Amino acid sequence: MTRVRGILALILAVCAVVVTGCAGFPTSGPPEYGLENGNTGNGSQNVAFIPNRPQPGATPQQIVEGFIDAGSGPGVLGNWAVAQEFLAPSLRGTWNPDAQVIVDERADRDYVETGEGVVDFASEVVGSVDDKGAYQPAELSPGNWTFRLEQQDDGEWRITEAPDGIWLDEAQFPQVFHRYPVMYFDLSWQYLVPDVRWFPVAKAARSIANALVNEPVSEWLAESVQSAFPDGVSAVTVVPTAEEGVSDVALKGDGMLAASSDARNRMLTQLEESLRAAGVTEVVMTVDSAPIDAQPVAVRSTRVPAAPLVLADAGFGFLTGEEIDKIPGLSAAVEAASPVSVQVGAERDLAAARLASGAVVRLNSAGTEPEVLDTRAGLVDPVIDPSGVVWSVPQNDPSALRAYLPNGDVIDIADAWGEATAIAGMALSRDGTRLAAVVSAGGRTVVSVAGVVREDGVPARIGQPIQLAVAGGAVVGVTRIGVTWIDDVSVGVLTSGADTDSTVIEQVVGAPTATSTAPSGMASIAGGTGISSLRLRAEDGTLYVKRGTSWQPTATGIGVLATQQGAPQ
Repeated sequence: MTRVRGILALILAVCAVVVTGCAGFPTSGPPEYGLENGNTGNGSQNVAFIPNRPQPGATPQQIVEGFIDAGSGPGVLGNWAVAQEFLAPSLRGTWNPDAQVIVDERADRDYVETGEGVVDFASEVVGSVDDKGAYQPAELSPGNWTFRLEQQDDGEWRITEAPDGIWLDEAQFPQVFHRYPVMYFDLSWQYLVPDVRWFPVAKAARSIANALVNEPVSEWLAESVQSAFPDGVSAVTVVPTAEEGVSDVALKGDGMLAASSDARNRMLTQLEESLRAAGVTEVVMTVDSAPIDAQPVAVRSTRVPAAPLVLADAGFGFLTGEEIDKIPGLSAAVEAASPVSVQVGAERDLAAARLASGAVVRLNSAGTEPEVLDTRAGLVDPVIDPSGVVWSVPQNDPSALRAYLPNGDVIDIADAWGEATAIAGMALSRDGTRLAAVVSAGGRTVVSVAGVVREDGVPARIGQPIQLAVAGGAVVGVTRIGVTWIDDVSVGVLTSGADTDSTVIEQVVGAPTATSTAPSGMASIAGGTGISSLRLRAEDGTLYVKRGTSWQPTATGIGVLATQQGAPQ
């Protein structure tokens, strides 16, 4: 780098911390909010990278290296202007940087000139983002691409053939791209359900609106959610207004004018809650510059109390300090049943439980006897959905998933878990739209999630599962496995061996995997309303909570760490 560029970088640093070259430094940006507010929650501050531009006399290999590195700099317009400088004029008009993002390991990148003006590039791919913003893990699969270059009239080499898309090192990826929840309604219009997408910060708002209004929901989730936007309606622009945090979303299509008041209100709700993560606090919908009369609708929250829900010697309820705050009616039913696992429904009038005998029961706050539902051998911990339906499955037969309705009907859930040979645990999202599970297939254990398909409000089947993470070897090789929803977008998985540290996977659905270790002997896991509320219970009854990067004991004598499916309206 020349002295002039060094001075320029110093000047820029006075105004903001700027990232130059490949490694770079962060620059200031709008504040991020935590997961509880529906924001990106990727744990990093907004950053801007300024890649190096082509240098005079660069070789073909150096030009390709510079082009790959320039993927870190979308620029203020989000058009990867610096990357385009490495391309010949004939390619600049057709190369599409938005086609995909390849997330790889920078240390494993390899460049080889295989002929005059031909450069082969290889790297280990850890994930990818498609043109819709959906992330897919790749588990370190090798990737190979060929670039062709020609010398231009000025003698400089430029790329004439290149794959569409950009490359980002896995450490840079969550800084250049942030994750945003695109919001849809569940089939009852009660809950908002996030479909996580990744977009560059520079054009987040218009990318979010485009994904919500102009593009379909992710295929795996499509049958489990719905959108208020009718066919034929499209988003044209997203323009900030003079008032901070307010954006004008211009729509077109006859369906807007024909939409009912309820539909318009729901459209506005989807837009505002989707765009909130991009710093938009209020949306004005317009058609032909005329504002559309609409008000956001109230949706049901999936937040749960901060206090853990436990069964201890003092009884069943919320642990506050050293006191147990009991749930009227239901606490007595749980205490009488002495279960080994409990999940409490959103209204706190019903609970799904597994008894010491192995049977799955439904408990009622009315004080009735436990309703025995499933007595098959080897059942995993059951779950309960917003309608009071209890789901149960044997560990050695994932396809034998059943739903037990409050009216006594039993439904065999079709198409459950494909080729899986064993299931160690499952967890239903609090809105009832997604079922996560830890299953064994092909000699290894994976974390998967599938959409719940309902007909007339009743579970009918689950959709095609997508793999989120690899949790280890076969289910039988691990002493304990637990799975829980941490919040609306994140699944927590505990794997615990007899004599080794426990592993906790914190997996956002549609994002890279994060893992941490916990002390050995962990027996169960329960989520709350964010990573900070994730809790573990050890075999000896000690309760742990995550503080920063470590797990700290907070209570003892806990017999069961229960999970919650929401809170009463």
